[in-house]
This record gives sequence, structure tokens and C-alpha cells, in this order.
Amino acid sequence: MSAPSWEKKPILFLLLATATILVGTIVTMVLPFAWVNSEEERIAGITPYAPLELEGRDVYIREGCNNCHTQTVRPLVAEVVRYGDYSRSGEFVYDRPHLWGSRRTGPDLARIGGKYPDAWHFQHMAEPQSIVPRSNMPAYAFLSAQGVDPSGIRRKMEVLGFPFTEEQLDALAGKTEMDALVAYMQKLGRDLPRGEGSTPVAPTELTNPFAGDAAAVAEGALLYTEHCASCHGADQQGGIGPELTDGWDDGDLFSLIYAGVPEGGMPGFSSLGQERVWKIVNYLQSGGR
Repeated sequence: MSAPSWEKKPILFLLLATATILVGTIVTMVLPFAWVNSEEERIAGITPYAPLELEGRDVYIREGCNNCHTQTVRPLVAEVVRYGDYSRSGEFVYDRPHLWGSRRTGPDLARIGGKYPDAWHFQHMAEPQSIVPRSNMPAYAFLSAQGVDPSGIRRKMEVLGFPFTEEQLDALAGKTEMDALVAYMQKLGRDLPRGEGSTPVAPTELTNPFAGDAAAVAEGALLYTEHCASCHGADQQGGIGPELTDGWDDGDLFSLIYAGVPEGGMPGFSSLGQERVWKIVNYLQSGGR
């Protein structure tokens, strides 16, 4: 069977192949970038990075944080429940380059902004295992000894065309790379309205299924140590978070742990499931100090 006539004409074949590649490039790369930056795809409230946040983003990239953490929430129920609303293209109009990633050695960070207070991030960066005992994340305490360069940050802001004020640059005096990285963490997802997936609503039926169960109290103690002690102290004495006092109703305490206090920097723990949250409640109500 003879080859088509156009395959015998190398110049014509080259032109056709080039045209095919160009069409594919336009469809898969050029148009998506145009859509992301179009007025229709922009999301109200998304703002450019401030000088300290931009420097933190560069530190994040330099230290390879994007090798372990993604910044995109896929439209899957499990991801939306854990991380918040799924990602949309308009969120990334000021990201150069984007840091969506494809591998999660650590959790996704697209919605991390405002989830924890600054003190949590400073401690987590300096000594990750003090917050998450099983974490394999390296320590970044050395960032606290490295100052930022205001003149270099000015050049970055000008090249990217991001707005800034002289007051913002003056405020960089004495700031460290740790300050910058924490500022960047607190920026991620914070410009977005909190959707339904961001703050789970606690169940309306709040009957303690483990009341008086000693085994549940013991398991709750382990869960508290793993998920709560880093902020509230091993003996509930407080630290990053407040001291835990008595006098809570079982249902109120369950709702607080399950849904969290977003405006207070406490995340919800609905991802643990209702049974394990109830076990933490039983441990706390047992006076486990």
C-alpha cells in the first residue's frame, strides 16, 4: 500500500506538522492563559501580593515547599470537605508561576490562609514535629535569622506590575524570611469568600454516643495529643490556643471541635469523623488533666 502523496513531500509535511503543533499549543496553553486573565474569569476580591507576601512566595519556591504541597483543590467531595471549595482559574491571575503541583507529600495549602493564627505558623515552620508529631517536614528555624532585602523586593514588585506603597516597603525593615513566609501562608485563599465546603456545619443531632465509656476516653486522650495538644497544651493549659476550661455542654463542645472557629484561627476537625470528635469530647469532659 503506497503512502499518501503529501507524505512524499517533506516541506509540505513539515508545514502541516508545524500547523498541527501550533493549533495544539494555542488550544492547550495560549487560550487557557487568556481565559484566566480575562475579565469574565476574574474573581472579585482577588488582589496582588503585597511586598512581604511576594517575598514569602519566593522563599516558598526557593526552599522547595511546592515539591511537597499542592495549591489546587480538585472538585472531589473528599477534597472539598477537607480543604474547602474547589479551585477556580480566576484565583491564579497574579501567580507567576502558578504552584498548582501534582504531588502531595504534605497537605494542600490553597486554603491555608486564616486557618491558623500566625503563632501556629511560626512554630510549625521552626519545629514542625512540635505541631504535627508524625510530620517528615524539615525545620526552617534558620529563616528567622535571614533578613529580607527591601530594594530587591521593590524591583520584583515593579517588574510584576503589582501596586505597592512606600509605607509597605518601609515596614519591611527588620523583617525576616520567616515573617515573609508566614505572610504568604496567610494570603493563600484568604481573598476568597468562604464557601459551603470551607466551614462544615455540625450535625443537628448532638447526643453523646460514648458517655461513660472509659475506652472512648482513653482513645480521646490519644486523639487530643495528636490533634489538639500542639495549640492547647498537653495538659490543656493553653499556648497558641486558649486554656481549656470546664463547664462546656457536650453538644456545644462537639460543635466547636467539629466546625472550628474560623474567625479565631481554629480549624474544624470534621475530617476526623463524628465518632473520633465525640471521643475527644469525652476525654475533655472527663477532666483529663
